[in-house]
Amino acid sequence: MSFEDLKASIYLLLEEMTEQPEDMHQLQEQLREKIAEFRALGLPVPEDFIQAEQDLRNDLNPPKT
Repeated sequence: MSFEDLKASIYLLLEEMTEQPEDMHQLQEQLREKIAEFRALGLPVPEDFIQAEQDLRNDLNPPKT
């Protein structure tokens, strides 16, 4: 899969997240898999995708106080 195809697939996932928040855990896993594809292909992972994954992790697993 090309760099642009991977980017497009992640943008579609991010759009799904806003439309189907009840599936966040599944979508988070898909996002992780796509980011792993970037890394496996030796492609740079766009910063906004890394930030989106971190935001999701924080939203789904808030820090315990």
